[in-house]
Amino acid sequence: MNFKEDYLYWRLAYVLISEHGYRIIQLFENQKELWLEKVENKKAPIIRLLRIDLDWSLSMQRDIEFTASNGEKVRKQIGRGELTVVNIYISQFPPVDDYEHRLEHPYVFPHGKKSIVSSVLLTSEQSESGLKVLSERLEREVTFPVYNEYSEQEVESLKKETIDSAIQLAKKEKEIFTNGKPFFTYFFIIIQVIIFLLLELQGGSTNTSTLIKFGAKFNPYIYEGEWWRFITPIFLHIGFLHIAMNSLALYFLGPAVERIFGNSRFLFIYLFAGISGVIASFIFSPNISAGASGAIFGCFGALLYFALIYPKLFFRTMGTSVITVLVFNLIFGFTVSIVDNAGHLGGLAGGFLAAGIMHFPKKKKPFLQLAFLVVSALVLYGSLVFGFQNSETGGNESSTMMLAQEYIKQENYDQAYTILTNYLENSSKVSAEVYFALSYIEIKTGLLDDAKSHLLKVINLDADLPEAYYNLALIYLEENDLLNARENATKAAELKPSQQEYVDLIQELNRLLPPSGVSD
Repeated sequence: MNFKEDYLYWRLAYVLISEHGYRIIQLFENQKELWLEKVENKKAPIIRLLRIDLDWSLSMQRDIEFTASNGEKVRKQIGRGELTVVNIYISQFPPVDDYEHRLEHPYVFPHGKKSIVSSVLLTSEQSESGLKVLSERLEREVTFPVYNEYSEQEVESLKKETIDSAIQLAKKEKEIFTNGKPFFTYFFIIIQVIIFLLLELQGGSTNTSTLIKFGAKFNPYIYEGEWWRFITPIFLHIGFLHIAMNSLALYFLGPAVERIFGNSRFLFIYLFAGISGVIASFIFSPNISAGASGAIFGCFGALLYFALIYPKLFFRTMGTSVITVLVFNLIFGFTVSIVDNAGHLGGLAGGFLAAGIMHFPKKKKPFLQLAFLVVSALVLYGSLVFGFQNSETGGNESSTMMLAQEYIKQENYDQAYTILTNYLENSSKVSAEVYFALSYIEIKTGLLDDAKSHLLKVINLDADLPEAYYNLALIYLEENDLLNARENATKAAELKPSQQEYVDLIQELNRLLPPSGVSD
């Protein structure tokens, strides 16, 4: 007894699964009907294999219509706009009456016209020509040698191999997502919530002094050697919305990354990405910053590395969602000025590099991992060298002012004065704000001549700063130069008439000055 048609059925199923990336959707109980889907390519057709001995073309037509109806149900379930089903009949003989016209043109499901069935017939005598037609319908070559006779044992062996292949492939893919149970994800969420509550108790998570005290990224202190500020900002958050959004993002994203890479690798990826994000922020943003955003973007970076190594599995399981959320967050970061996008991009790159260094559990690629390690080391070294070059030239003005103001709050005027004078010596262009801060320190320390000189520079650079005129008036009053004192006090009041102390100073000076026209 010849089992050639059964062999064709299972051989074709095996080729589609092992060589063309199809997955079994449904295998009917009698194992005569099989539906296959290529999930990573949503434009690829669904394939239906049917082992049947056809008698009349009318029964073929009815089956085509039935297949279209089932295809429409599948289309709605998987949410496709349109669905093509390649319907393959494997029969010993073709129908006894005319049937070719039923195969020449696709059948369109009449309700909605969104499900299309394109049918192909493979018979014992026309298997080669049938495979050629199938290749045209799938737009890829499907071919394998076919002999005249096959035994039942050969068919059973091939059937077992086909089913085992599909099962092993599914099992192998599932194992990739079971490399570890989420632990550090929840650990980091708990830690950052505890630290947030501690910040609130110590002065508030939005209080600049509190943030700096607890280790926020503050460039001037990093310039002074506080290297731990590359790490501590990962665990700090500014305000309730910040901690809530980052905790929620980590809750949904972290477990997937930790399951793929395992606990220890996730720990390295998270911290490496977080530090990378802080370094990027250190280079490109002078503002105080904190938060786990860089580390969370590092989780996105790790998933992009997963996409690099397992592109088909990535796009079949999570690819569209991950890329959509990532693109949305990047666009949001570029359009909202308060977002530290440098930290986000640095974390994204750091997560990708860290994943490349660690790779996947039980799967080593020494040369690839070494390459990622070398690139990561060079990038980090170059970034730190570039970032610390600013400190050698006095840093940028924003960082200098932030540090000086912090020392002024602490009444550490000597340190603030040293920072500002060093900046003046190394900068070709200095703003009015720097001169004003310097004059304030000089007033506090009794260097009134220097303060007056710097206040005159402030007025020359910014003639609309009432505080400069007021402080200059006080210096002139101290020098008993009452006319200049009143002139500057009057200017301050004109710029800011609502300031009562300006008005009070003018009144005091008017009392001290002799009436107009009276001489000694």
